[in-house]
Order: sequence, then C-alpha cells, then structure tokens
Amino acid sequence: MSAAPSVRILDETRCRLGEGPSYDAQTDTLFWFDILDRKLLAHSFKAGQTVIHDLPFMASAIFSVDASRQLILSEQGLHLRDRATGALSLHTGVEADNRITRSNDARAHPCGAIWFGTMGIDEEAGAGAIYHFFKGAVRTLFANITIPNSICFSPDAATAYFVDTPTHRLMRVAIDPNTALPNGAPQLFYEHEGAGWIDGSVCDADGNVWNARWGAGEVACLSPDGGVISSFGVPLSPQTSCPAFVGKNADRMIVTSAYKLMSGEALAAAPDSGKTFIVNARVNGRHEPKVLL
Repeated sequence: MSAAPSVRILDETRCRLGEGPSYDAQTDTLFWFDILDRKLLAHSFKAGQTVIHDLPFMASAIFSVDASRQLILSEQGLHLRDRATGALSLHTGVEADNRITRSNDARAHPCGAIWFGTMGIDEEAGAGAIYHFFKGAVRTLFANITIPNSICFSPDAATAYFVDTPTHRLMRVAIDPNTALPNGAPQLFYEHEGAGWIDGSVCDADGNVWNARWGAGEVACLSPDGGVISSFGVPLSPQTSCPAFVGKNADRMIVTSAYKLMSGEALAAAPDSGKTFIVNARVNGRHEPKVLL
C-alpha cells in the first residue's frame, strides 16, 4: 500500500460508536455496528446501499455460520441471526446477568473458533475479559481486562494478537492452529508511544497487523516482528476504530469511526466523524472464516 493513500466516505451514516466491521464474501456485503445506539448496518457493494437494522441489545461483532445463519456477539452473549428474516435467538449466554459490561472486539479464527472481549459500559477498570468460543463451549482466556481490542490472528493460524487498550501494549501469544487455544503466556509485540490509542486490528495475508489508532485519526501497518511499516491518516475523523478487508479478493480496506464523547467544537472541525470510510489503495487482505457452532 502507498504510504499516504486517499480516504473517502463509503457510507454517510454517522455512528456514535462504529465498530466490528466484517465483510461477507458470500453476499458482497459489509456488516458493522453502532454499538451504543444498538444498530447493525449492512452495506451492499453491488447495490451501493446501506440497510440499518435495529437491535434489542448492544452488539459489536458478526460472524458467518452458513448460507442461512450468522452469529452476533452482544452484551448478553452469542446470538444466531437468520439472514433472511433478521430473527435473533440466543445461542450461548456470556455475562448476560452482568449489568455493567457489554461486548467489544472479536475475531474468528481459521479453525472456526472465536476470541471475543467484554468491557465495562463505562470503561470500568478490569471489568471485562477475553473469551474463547469453539463448537459451543466458552472459556475465559484473560480476566481483568479494561478495553479489549485488536483481536486478530496470523495467516498461519498459530499466533493471536490482542490489547488492553489503556496499557498501550499490543500482545501476541502462540496458539494451537487446530483450536485457537494459547500454548503459552502472552508476549509484548508492540508498545505504542505516539498519539492516540490502539483500537481494532486486522491481520493480512502477509502477516502484517493493520491497526486503527483511536484519537489519532490514522491506521498503522505493523510487520510480523512488530515494526511500523507505514501509516496513513484518516483526516475525516480522529476517532478511527477498526479496519477490515473488503472485496471479492479482499484487496480493499475500509475503516469505521465514531463520534462518541466528541465535543461540539471537535465535531464542527470533523463533521464526518462516525462515518465509514474506504481507502483508495490495494492491500493483500484475507476474508473472515466461518465459525463452528
């Protein structure tokens, strides 16, 4: 990718907290959420239109199960979603009785497992955790997490990445490629010392980690050894939240954003905050795998 590609608006909808973008190659559709306003957005690239679905809960991630079903991560747990009707049914409850937490970042592993995180609705310190879901079973991987983000996996399926955002420390951990369970303790991969905070990430086919910097209005590309290869600005919004690969060849990138907590003055300076953007450059991305229930 060019060091400084241009960025334009993909969708005009302003999300208070745009997060969880996931491209569905089966339908050529980008899905993402406005977590706080309980919306699921679906942008059809073929039609060039976005449909907004109201949700009965705060949700933050969506996964493909098969031709007729998706799985949605919410403040109550994991829900099956009927693609045709949008009907929702609880599949596996997670922290459903914990009124101070909600779901946040998540990613599917090539084996069909999911890593997903929870956090305090008001960002209470240590209120969340990172979980592992595989074939119907949930287990806790890491407890006392404040803001789980940057969950993604290397293309060989043997490394997982994650961050507790307030620490500024992006971690890596060796995992079993067949189960996505850790084989050892997390190790420091990259420590951020510049502007902004480490938010959502996605790993490309070359093993590079693309990370959105909340508060800095940029996306950075980290090499497999943790070095910064390049970065580009998203001048339309300072609160970039998560990148995703889109297109039949996963060779384009979009970036979600948010206007949560921005002052009137800040919004006047960046009125497109909360919208979703597409990057005018080619990337060597990957499509998201299906999950196994």
